[in-house]
This record gives sequence, structure tokens and C-alpha cells, in this order.
Amino acid sequence: MLTMGDIIRDGHPSLRTPAEEVEIPPTEEEKQILASMHEYVVNSQKPEIAETYGLRPGIGLAAPQINVLKRMIAVHLHDEKGNLHSYSLFNPKIISHSVEKTYLASGEGCLSVDEPHPGYVPRHARITVKAFDSEGNEVKLRLKGLVAVVFQHEIDHLNGIMFYDHIDKNNPHQPIENAIPIER
Repeated sequence: MLTMGDIIRDGHPSLRTPAEEVEIPPTEEEKQILASMHEYVVNSQKPEIAETYGLRPGIGLAAPQINVLKRMIAVHLHDEKGNLHSYSLFNPKIISHSVEKTYLASGEGCLSVDEPHPGYVPRHARITVKAFDSEGNEVKLRLKGLVAVVFQHEIDHLNGIMFYDHIDKNNPHQPIENAIPIER
């Protein structure tokens, strides 16, 4: 089981290194790593397990955050309507996105970043992602709102980009033009 001790922190060079594509079909080892990443995000949201193992709650995790430079992400969260979105994916890629922007009104956080980085992170309001599921089958997902934000955050990790790279350094709470804030 992954714990916070397995998650590398801001400043580690792997967080700034673009990850490699996973060859499809994935190996058993790759499937196991992805399953353990998914298990972390699920367990971290269960208060009794999180407290027992000292897990910081998370809704997404990218392989570079556990020092594995492969294009793999795990996401587990409920959208604004209460629908569960739970994915373990290889090689996720945004193939289209809306012009319309959105952002989390409370700002973004990250399991690899211990200190707060206040400010708005502009994201696309809607995205379409192509990826491969844990068995190597191609999937295409149309995502919006909070789920789209989480996917963009995790895919950024695969490209060596941190959420705070998107924050306007001079005016971090400057309203983002034509963007819909997401209250969380």
C-alpha cells in the first residue's frame, strides 16, 4: 500500500521531468503500480484509513509523484452532481478542449506540495481525453467542471508542470476572464 512516504515532494527532479509513454498492452508491473496509485486516492478519502496510515486526502495521483516516470494517472472523486468518477489510466491525452475556462475558487493543492500556493489556476471548462484503461483498452472521456480540472492537473504532472506554474505571480487572485469559478 502506498503512503505519504512514497510521494515525492516539490523540488524533486522527477516532478519536472516529462514522463514516458506506457507501451500497450501494459506489463503486470505497470498494472500493479497503477492499481496501488488508485488504492491510495480511494483510501486517502476514507477518514479511518487515512488517519491510521497518515494519508493526506487526494482525488488524483500521477505516477511521477511516486517517482515513476511513466504516463499513468489515478483519479477518484465525485463531481458537482454527486456522480463518482473513478479512473486508472495509461497515456491520458487531452485531444480537445473548450475555449471557456474555469478554476477552483479555493485554489488547487497537491500531494507533492506541502506549502500553500494561493491563487487561481486557469483550466479548460471541458476537455476530451483519450487514454487506455488498466487492461489496455482505449477509452475516450468527455469531462467537465471539477473532473476536467483534476484531469488537467494530473496530466500536467506527466509533462513536468506544477499547478502553481499557471498562477499569475503578480496578481494571483485576479479574476480569470470569461471563466466559471467552481466552488468546492
